Parts: sequence; structure tokens; C-alpha cells
Amino acid sequence: MSNEPMERDDEDLDENFPDKTSKNPKDRREEIREYLAKLFDFHTDKEDDFETLEMVRADVDFRGTKLWILICAIFVASLGLNTNSTAVIIGAMLISPLMGPIIGFGTALGIYDFELLKRSLRNLGLTTLFSVLTATIYFILTPITDSGSELLGRTQPNIYDVLIAFFGGAAGMIAASTKSKGQVLPGVAIATALMPPLCTAGYGIATGQWHFFFGAFYLFLINSVFIALATYLVVRLLRFPPKVFLDRARGRKVHRILMVIATCTIIPAVYLSIGMVRDSIATRNAKSFVEKELALTSTQVVKYTLGTQNGVKVLDVVLLGVPLQNSQIDSLQNRLKEYGLAGTQLLVHQGFEDKTDLGELRNTVLKDLYENSDAIIQRQRQEIDSLKQIIAKRDYYDELEGAVVEEMKSLFPSVEKAFLVAPSQSKTATDSTLNVVIRPRTGGALSVAERQKMIVWLSARTKAKAVDLIIDSPKK
Repeated sequence: MSNEPMERDDEDLDENFPDKTSKNPKDRREEIREYLAKLFDFHTDKEDDFETLEMVRADVDFRGTKLWILICAIFVASLGLNTNSTAVIIGAMLISPLMGPIIGFGTALGIYDFELLKRSLRNLGLTTLFSVLTATIYFILTPITDSGSELLGRTQPNIYDVLIAFFGGAAGMIAASTKSKGQVLPGVAIATALMPPLCTAGYGIATGQWHFFFGAFYLFLINSVFIALATYLVVRLLRFPPKVFLDRARGRKVHRILMVIATCTIIPAVYLSIGMVRDSIATRNAKSFVEKELALTSTQVVKYTLGTQNGVKVLDVVLLGVPLQNSQIDSLQNRLKEYGLAGTQLLVHQGFEDKTDLGELRNTVLKDLYENSDAIIQRQRQEIDSLKQIIAKRDYYDELEGAVVEEMKSLFPSVEKAFLVAPSQSKTATDSTLNVVIRPRTGGALSVAERQKMIVWLSARTKAKAVDLIIDSPKK
């Protein structure tokens, strides 16, 4: 045996005996940073930039089959709004190709493509015109002119619509830049809900209710602006290649024009967002005020609106029942500041005054009716399902009883009569317990062992979770 020292490979030692000393905090922070960077990397599964831009350009144009698909989708959405069917409206939003020009507009701003910008705006105008015109024609021809909750819900935009449009647009552009775009875009189309507002605008024109038109069209503009804004930000974040101009002077000119357009898009969007946040807070405060201060036993709040008249915020309330005294109204006016509504004027309409808009009042009542009816219908469906289960269980045991009783008499000669009591028919049994009433033969008696044997057999035969024997002794 050789006495020479064995040569050691430091790398082999490091593999077999790793360093178990704890890493310093700096190294751990670096590992966490690298992990998070990989986790949130936009370039994962990213499609080629030029292919993505070509797809965006292709989706901008509306002609031929695309235009006819849009018209059909508008008819479907109008039918859904007319019949107050949420499922039909969702189906129409999946069919509609309205997102193309809006995403094209945001993309054009991000890559400084003035030609794409003009095409996007031109096609967006055409799609909007055809959509509103188609919806107007439908609502002129339809015999049903009532405004359901689906129509009423598209006339009052709020901050949540802004957030949905922004994050939906961002998700749409991120999905468009990846290979898995088909899994996301249908959901984006549903979430952003571009079609229902245009159909509601057409309804407003067809019925002459211009507050429907302006409210719905305002909602459509808000959705479009914030989808485009989100698309612009994603395009800049993903660093899509900008359009290259051979003429540098023209390139700088186009760049300035597009920056002006982007600024004119962003500033109103930010202003609208701030205004909607304030309106949302004020609306919530007004609701709290009405629910707490006007919860009177002899007076019913029919509707209330928070708006502006001659530059002054006004809380307009319509009441039915016992009229409030002037002193009560003055007291309520003074309490508005406690709900963050300082400077707001309380305007109370009692009964059916001349200033009360009966048409608007009717729409408000219908809206409340539809909202409440949805909850009532859901509760009724649950009750019906429960009753169906009870009936099905009872029918099951009724059909089973004849065969079970005959078999029981054969297996247990001491049993003269027996019948089954389903869990739903018993006031004492639980939902999983089957009661079996047994009458022994005259002079007969059931031992403990025989009872236990009966319970085991009945449980196996009826597939009941638990069986309770009830002995009915014969009368002497």
C-alpha cells in the first residue's frame, strides 16, 4: 500500500460536501430580486414584436366580413339588452371585434406611427357610427321598449368602469404580445364591455330618451380612452420598436404631433379619474345619508340623485307618505356636513309635484324592481332545488318500501308490519337518518341482537347513512 498522499479535487469536494454556512443577507436579497425579476418578466412567452404589430394593424381595418360580424353582434347585444338577458349580452361581446381600432390607436401612439393612428381613428369612428345606427334601427322596429336593468346599468359611468377599462386594456395588449393571446382576449372583450353602451345609445335615440344616449356614449368614450391609454403604456413598457423615418425632420414632426395627442389623451383621462373618484365618494356619502337619516316609518324614499345645478351640488330626494315639516328638512340640511356633503343643498320633493319627472321615476322604480327581483329569483331557485331534493328522496323511499318490507318479513319472521319514513317526512330525524317503524307479531319481542341485525341490513339495503328503529307495539 502506497504511503503517498492522495490528491484531492476541490471541485469534487464542493459537490459532495456543500458549504452549509448561511448566506449573508445581501446574497439572499439578490436571490429574491432575481427570482422576482424572472417571475414578473414581460418577455416570457413573448411573440415577435413585428408579428404583434402586424396583427394589431390587421385588426384595425373594418370592411367586408368584419363589418357584417359587427352588425350581427350589435343586433345580438341589442336583443340581450331588450330582453334583459345577461348571457346573450356576454355572447355578443365575445363576437364583437370592437377592440381592434382602440388597441391600434394606443399602439400607434406608443410606436410613433401616424398612419396607423389615422387608420385607427377612422375605423373607430366608422364602427361607432354603424354600431349606434344598427342599434337605433333595432330599437325602432322592436315592439318591446321597456328599459330593463341591463339598459339602465349602462347610463351612469363610475370609477369602477375606468379601472375595468384600464386593466382590461392592459391585459389585452399584454396578451396580444404573447403566444397565448387566444386564452385572454375573449375575457378582455367581456370585461371592457364596449358594445352594450353603444346599443344603449341607440336605444336612447330610438326612444327619444337623450339621457340614455349621452350617459351610454360617455361610458363608451371613457372605456375607449382608458383602453387606449393602457395599451400605450404597455407598448412603451415592452419597448416595441418605433417607426423609423428616413426623413429625420418629418420624423421629429410626427413625434411631436403624436406626443401632443398622447398628452391630450392622458390629461383628460387623469382629470376624469379624479372627478369620478370624488363623485364615487360623494355618491357613497349620499347613500349613507339617505339610508340613515331618511329611514322613516311613515315616509318612503322613492329615489334620490346627487347632481349639480347652477354650480351647486344638490341632493334631490323624492318622498312618498307623510310630508316632512320644514323644520325637519332644515335639520336634515344641517346634518349633511356630518356625511362629508358640506355645501350640498338638500332638495326634497314630496308626493307627485310638478317638478317630479314621472318617466325617470318609473325607470328608477323598474331598476330597483329588477335588482330586487334577481335576489328574489335566486332565493326561490334555491328553495325549489331544496324541495326537488326532498320530493326525490321521498319518491325514492316510497318506491323502495314495498320490496324492503317483504324482504324484511322473510328475513325476520317476528316482524308483522313495517314502513319507511323518509328523512324529509320526520320532524325528529336528521337529514341523513331513515326512520323505520316496525310492529312485531302478537306476543313477539325483538331482542337487542335482532334489532342490531335489522339496522345493519336496512342500512345496506336502503343505502341510508343511518337507520333508527321505532317499535310500534300492538294494542292489546
